[in-house]
Amino acid sequence: MAQKLLLVDDDELLRERMARALTKRGLEVHPAANADEAVAVARAEGPDLAVLDLKMPGRTGLELLTELRGLLPELKCVILTGYGSIANAVDAMRLGAVNYITKPADADQVVEAFRRGGGELPTEPAAADEIHPPSLAEAEWNHIQQTLSDCDGNVTRAAEKLGIPRRTLQRKLKKLAP
Repeated sequence: MAQKLLLVDDDELLRERMARALTKRGLEVHPAANADEAVAVARAEGPDLAVLDLKMPGRTGLELLTELRGLLPELKCVILTGYGSIANAVDAMRLGAVNYITKPADADQVVEAFRRGGGELPTEPAAADEIHPPSLAEAEWNHIQQTLSDCDGNVTRAAEKLGIPRRTLQRKLKKLAP
């Protein structure tokens, strides 16, 4: 029987890709976009493992970690963040996380983080032909979309953050996603 993993991240694209990749590695993945969804999924599914984003709208990953460990004391959690710091890592471990990794991270790094934290995981990695790193066009599109999201949809601010002219950004946005 596959181990159940709760994957919590407010970045939809990262959540979907990570869920697919972890499923290919033999885990039953239950995604959630925020802390409230995560608690509901945890109550319904009783996951064995959890990957929690540190910075999310509303409650943080550390607050969620505390709540989930209260609901499921045996739950093994890895904190995933784009804002790595020693203080955050220490706080996460003190609150019961088994490991802490920084973004960008892939499914292999997540699985390895659980293994280093003492978790028993499926040993079969995905076949080499099943692993498809994003193309340069996909990586650029994802970066643009994330920056635009960070700027609350403001194209002018996103173009400034990306260091490109506004019209160039508008042309890129008119193209279909790769």
